[in-house]
Amino acid sequence: MSPSPRYRLGVDVGGTHTDLVLLDAASGALMVEKVASTPKNPALGVLDGVARFIARGVAPEAIEFFAHGTTITTNALLEMRGAKVGLLITKGYRAVQEIQNQARDGNLFDYFYAKPVPIAPQSLTKEIPERSDYAGNALLPLDRNAVRQAARELKAAGVESIAVCYLFSFTNPTHEEATRVLIREEFPGVHVSLSSEVLPRIREWARLSTTLLNAYLEPVMVHYIGHLAGGLDEAGVRTQQRFLMQSNGGVMPFAAAMAGGRTVHTLFSGPAAGAQASAYWAEQDAGRAAVTAAVVTLDMGGTSADIAFIEGGAPLEVTEGVIARRQIDVPALDMTTISAGGGSIAWVDGAGFLTVGPQSSGADPGPACYGRGGTEPTVTDADILCGFLNPDYFLGGAQKLDVHASRSALEDKIANPLKMDVREAAAGIRRIVDMRMADEVLVFAAKRGVDLSAFTLLPFGGAGAVHAAAVAEELNMRRILVPPRPGAFSALGLLCTDVVHDYIRSELSPLEEIMPEHAEAIFVALESKARDELMAEGMGALPAHFLRELDMRYTGQGYELRTPLDSIEGAIDAKALIAVREKFDLRHAQIHGHAAKECSVEVVSYRVRVRVPVPKYRQCAEPAPARPRPIAEAVKGQRDIWFDWRKPERATIYERDRLDIGVEVDGPAVVEQLDATTIIPLNWRARVDETRNLILEKYAQ
Repeated sequence: MSPSPRYRLGVDVGGTHTDLVLLDAASGALMVEKVASTPKNPALGVLDGVARFIARGVAPEAIEFFAHGTTITTNALLEMRGAKVGLLITKGYRAVQEIQNQARDGNLFDYFYAKPVPIAPQSLTKEIPERSDYAGNALLPLDRNAVRQAARELKAAGVESIAVCYLFSFTNPTHEEATRVLIREEFPGVHVSLSSEVLPRIREWARLSTTLLNAYLEPVMVHYIGHLAGGLDEAGVRTQQRFLMQSNGGVMPFAAAMAGGRTVHTLFSGPAAGAQASAYWAEQDAGRAAVTAAVVTLDMGGTSADIAFIEGGAPLEVTEGVIARRQIDVPALDMTTISAGGGSIAWVDGAGFLTVGPQSSGADPGPACYGRGGTEPTVTDADILCGFLNPDYFLGGAQKLDVHASRSALEDKIANPLKMDVREAAAGIRRIVDMRMADEVLVFAAKRGVDLSAFTLLPFGGAGAVHAAAVAEELNMRRILVPPRPGAFSALGLLCTDVVHDYIRSELSPLEEIMPEHAEAIFVALESKARDELMAEGMGALPAHFLRELDMRYTGQGYELRTPLDSIEGAIDAKALIAVREKFDLRHAQIHGHAAKECSVEVVSYRVRVRVPVPKYRQCAEPAPARPRPIAEAVKGQRDIWFDWRKPERATIYERDRLDIGVEVDGPAVVEQLDATTIIPLNWRARVDETRNLILEKYAQ
C-alpha cells in the first residue's frame, strides 16, 4: 500500500490575483490555482485557493508546509491605515522625527514640498529622562515614574502601539527593556517596539524611522496572521510549519512575526519570493546551458512590475531602503518597482499625451475586459486588442474576457480624444509600458554597475511573458527564460528558500584596534540570540548555518560596505581580520571603482545571518522522449496579432503543456497555458529544455 501524499503549499498575494502552488513532496508534481485577490481582506483569497485544492481531492491534513508572501504591510503603509502610534524618546530629542536626516526626497525645486505625515505626532511623543553614552554607560538613570505617566497618557489617547527609541540603546538596551516592562504594567495588551530589538545600529533617524514603521504595522500583521491562521485551522490545514516571506529572501515562522519586532522585515515580502525563485532558476539554468548565472527578472503582475538582478546565482542585496518616502534599514533583496502592470490604467493627460499608470484598476473592478464594471482602459485591454491574449482562454478558460468592453474603453478614453485608430491606441499603450520597463532596467543596471550583455531575461507574473520579448528587444538582450509556471512563479519561490534571520549590533572602532577575542565575543552573543529565537519558534532542533559579516568603511566615510568574513574553524584570529580588510578593499574597488589601501578602516557594525535549511522544490531534468509527440498536436490554431498596428502578422497558437522537451517553435507564435501567455515575435525561436523551461533566443535575420 503506497503512503499517503504529503504536500507543501506556497501562496503569493498580488494586487489582482492570488497564486497558489501545491507541491507533492514525494513525486515533485505541482498543482496550481489562481484566484482573484481580495484587497479588503487578503486572507479570504488565500483561503479560497486552499478550498479549491481541497475540492480537487487534496486532504487538508496532508498539507504539512505553508509559506506565504504578502503585501499586507506594504499596502497598509501605502494607504496609511496602520495603528495609532505613540513614541517614547530620550528627553531633549523629540524633534528627531521632525528633523530626520535633513535630506530632501523628490524634486529639490518643489516649492510645495512637504515631508510625510509623522507616524507618531508630537502630541503622542513623550520625552523620558534617561541617558547612555556611545559606549553604553548609563549617564542618567531611567525615570520610571515618567515612563508610567507616559504609558497612562498614551493609553488614554487611544494608542494601539508604542515605539521606544532611546539614545545609544543599541549599545546598552537595559533602559528600553525596563521601559517595556513598565508600559505593560500600566497598559496591558499594547504592542511595544524597541529600537534595540528592531534595529540595534547607529544613525538615530534610520533607527527611529524603522522602529516607528514596525510599531505602525505590527498590529496590522498580527491581526492578519491571526485571522489567516484561524481560517487555515478551520479548513483543516493544521500544520505548525507556517511561514512568511521576508524582504531578505528567506522565510520566518508565523510565531516570529507574532512575537514582535520583525514585522518591518515583511515590507518587501511580495516581490522577494519571485526574486528568490529566479536565483534558484538562474543557478540551475547556468549548470545546464553553460551560461552565466546572471539574470534580469521581470515580475509583471496586475498592478506593478518588479525588477531585480541575479549574479552568481544570488540576488543582489541592500541594507538600507525607502518605501513610501520613509526610511527603512533592514536587509532586503535589491529590487526596483514601477507602476507597469496588466491593470495599469491608460489615460490622456492635460497636454494631450498618452500616459500609462501609476493608477491601477486592481482586482476590483479590474480591467474593462473583466466585465466587473471597470470602464478605464488598461494594459490588459490593449493586449487583447493587439491579439496577444485569448479572451476565451484566460486562466485556462475559467474566465472569459469581454473584447467589446476593451474596445469601448480604449475608443472612449484614448482613441477618440487623440483622433487615432483604436488598435493604434492599443499598440501605443503597449509601447509605452514596454519602454518604461526597459528604461527602468537600464537605469537600475547603470546604478549597480551591471553589464547586461551576458544576462538572460527571466519574465514571470501573469503579464511578464506577454511583454518580455519587446522589453528584450529594447535592451538588446538575446535570451529569455520563461519558467514552466510563470504566472505562479512567485508562489513557487516560497518553496525554494530557507528560514533566514538577520542580526546586527553597532560598535564603532578602528579595525586595527579590534582584538580578535572581542570580535568573537560579539559574534557569539549574536549567534546565541539567534539560537534562542529559533528555539522559541520551535526550530531549535534543526541544523543552523551562520554567516558572519562586518559593516566597514574607510575612516571619514559616511557609508559602509557589508563584508563577509571567511569561514574558519574555531574562533576569529588576527589572520581573519587581515583577510576581511583585504576583502573590503576588493569590494570597494568593485563597487566604487577605487580602493584606498593606504587608509585606515573602521568597523561600524557586526552582522550575523542564520539560515535554517528546509526541504525545497527541486527541478528535475527529463530526457527528451525517443519519439516526441508531433508539434502539430500542440497547435490550437492561428490568429492575427499586431506588433505594428498598421498590419497584422499571422501567428500560430500553441498549448504549452503539449510541447515536448526538445521541440522548437519559430515566431510569430503565441504559447498559451493556464497561468500565462508567452509571445514569440518574428526572428525569435523558442525551445523547450529538459526542465520544461521555454528558452527564447533571437537569431540573425
